[in-house]
Amino acid sequence: MTESPFPDVRWGSESSILRKPAIAFAATKPGSWVIRHLAGVDRRLLERTDGRFTILGPIAAPVVLLSTTGCKSGKIRSSPLLYYREDDRLFVVGSNFGQNHHPAWTSNLLKEPRATVAIGGKRIPVTATPVTGPEKVRIYAEFADLARAYSEYQSRTDRDMRMFALSADAAS
Repeated sequence: MTESPFPDVRWGSESSILRKPAIAFAATKPGSWVIRHLAGVDRRLLERTDGRFTILGPIAAPVVLLSTTGCKSGKIRSSPLLYYREDDRLFVVGSNFGQNHHPAWTSNLLKEPRATVAIGGKRIPVTATPVTGPEKVRIYAEFADLARAYSEYQSRTDRDMRMFALSADAAS
């Protein structure tokens, strides 16, 4: 197994009494609405702390701040996202809370796969690769295991949710 270039540092605890009800709430439509509307607050917190702190921290949620180049504006756009880690890669999925349109960050990565993640107090340049086929099915099951909300998101839309593997650039 390769050592990951991404720090595995999260605050909070997976055994927190808040974790189970918070994940259950996130799987509901009102929960999705609340989290979607708190994303701006979370983005600012993650930006100021280089990914050390997130509003989902007390439940030890694996959150990364992904910064992409806007495909229309050319400006840097940042999105707080849950991730799944496997060896030296992070995976992110464009669930968009089960909405019928892709989140903008996925279009940004399709046009320009070079991006940056803020995680555990570090900013790391990455390259995104779309995940497809059996690997995508397998990794999505890991997301659903991580937070059952992902099963709910999948049931809300017929859209094929985009997924990306993020690999640290060689220079980082």
